[in-house]
Amino acid sequence: MHIHILGICGTFMGGIAAIAKSMGHKVTGSDANVYPPMSTQLASLGIELTQGFDPAQLQPEPDIVIVGNAMSRGNPCVEYILDRNLNYTSGPQWLSEHVLKQRWVIAASGTHGKTSTSSMIAWILEYAGLKPGFLIGGIPENFGLSARLGDSPFFVIEADEYDSAFFDKRSKFVHYHPRTLVINNLEFDHADIFDDLAAIQRQFHHLMRILPSDGLALVPFDDANVQTVLDQGCWSDIQQIGLEWQCKNASADGSEFDVYHDGKLCARLSWQLIGQHNVNNALMAIAAARHAGVQPQLAIEALGQFVNAKRRMETRGVVKDITVYDDFAHHPTAIKTTLAGLRNKVGEQRIFAVLEPRSATMKMGVHQDSLAQSWQLADEVLLFQPDNLSWSLNELIAQSDVSTQVYDDIENIIEDLLSKVKPQDHILIMSNGGFNGIHEKLLEKLTKHDF
Repeated sequence: MHIHILGICGTFMGGIAAIAKSMGHKVTGSDANVYPPMSTQLASLGIELTQGFDPAQLQPEPDIVIVGNAMSRGNPCVEYILDRNLNYTSGPQWLSEHVLKQRWVIAASGTHGKTSTSSMIAWILEYAGLKPGFLIGGIPENFGLSARLGDSPFFVIEADEYDSAFFDKRSKFVHYHPRTLVINNLEFDHADIFDDLAAIQRQFHHLMRILPSDGLALVPFDDANVQTVLDQGCWSDIQQIGLEWQCKNASADGSEFDVYHDGKLCARLSWQLIGQHNVNNALMAIAAARHAGVQPQLAIEALGQFVNAKRRMETRGVVKDITVYDDFAHHPTAIKTTLAGLRNKVGEQRIFAVLEPRSATMKMGVHQDSLAQSWQLADEVLLFQPDNLSWSLNELIAQSDVSTQVYDDIENIIEDLLSKVKPQDHILIMSNGGFNGIHEKLLEKLTKHDF
């Protein structure tokens, strides 16, 4: 079968491409921006890529076109597909029909922690010899790839609440039919497609309605927004992180803690990750793996060798005892928890927080009132004002108790950092995009800079 994918260079669609190729299909695709590393990864798989959306790429006609959710009416290929009645589907629908049927799907959902938690679950199952399939919205370092078909009944997926396609506005995750469901947490996000939190909760309720009666929902015990979803109806078993599963005797930075299940000590986890949010993610992953048959002691042993996905508090380099981190934080809660973990790790050493508010929700100013409070554990904050931001970051300076400055040029950010940092400082760069390559540029200039 010839499968053509529109919007192939996103992590999700690129993962689908890799899985389809491994199933023996001929796979081609296109995107508006075809560039490494995804273009290199796809080319290495023998997948032919086209830059842009000239309808000529659909001649001869493929057997099916998988349409990414970034595609909309007016796109030349979309109009060509509709005018000629070509066979098309969404990525989640194709995955459901051709990969997930008859699989034990373990889905990690929620506003925060999906990538980390799904990576943890996949690694635990791999460590236990279960050879799971997976599709994750990042690249787990333990695997070095974002997706694979797998060689067992188990399939781990990052279950995103974003919509499926221009013709299917349901959340992606309703297509996955999980047997094991993780809901890490729930807050308002994706203001470009959801009017309010209730609209997101409605999608999660739809997901709960298709969880089988012998399935398992893993939820936090103290999240009122998740509880609202459960109150709308739940027909499956529920286990609560913080009640049935607990962390005790944790180190200040969360790098060590005891795992308890039903009041009994399972084992102590010592690992590379930090932060209370990752402690919660670990408990979710251990509980999900237990539902799939992996004993908690083995899961804890596996996490001792876990390396988080790229861009999740990833250390990009240490130059002259100055550490530069890259983090995907795109929401005030994520910024706050990431900084809390780093602060507990480094103590009184200085933290410079560099933030690009790039997500659609941030661009719309939805989190404007809470954003300044999210970075108060930093010693100094440097904000990048992108051209397409509809409001001024300068409005936040008065709300901040720590030194905060706004820049419209990343070169100025770098030069300012060079004038201020010294050995034992930490530079935390937060964005859900490439941030104009600021990490590499900063590290290069740090190497040449005299302190």
